[in-house]
Amino acid sequence: MADAAYESTPGGAPPDQDSSWRQRYWKKNLRLMIVLLAIWFTVSFGFGVLLIEPMNSIEILGFPLGLWFAQQGSIYTFVLIILVYALWMDRIDDEFGVSERNGDGERA
Repeated sequence: MADAAYESTPGGAPPDQDSSWRQRYWKKNLRLMIVLLAIWFTVSFGFGVLLIEPMNSIEILGFPLGLWFAQQGSIYTFVLIILVYALWMDRIDDEFGVSERNGDGERA
């Protein structure tokens, strides 16, 4: 019961007596990392290596799509994944009260 009230107040101190919030926090973190790494693997290895030949039949701006994924697509995807991870973990940190914000809600 204490966890439900705790999760609704962002920026609060984590409860010391109950460590189940740590397991839930880590589980959400791992789930997010696994999903994002699967997306990165699919784009970089799947589209850039395994499916490059069928994708090369599609051209965008004169360049084969498979070549684009092998050269630039996986890098752009990786940068987007970093951004998504940072923003999503910020939400998770707020949910569990472990964010790096001061009392005014600004970053410390």
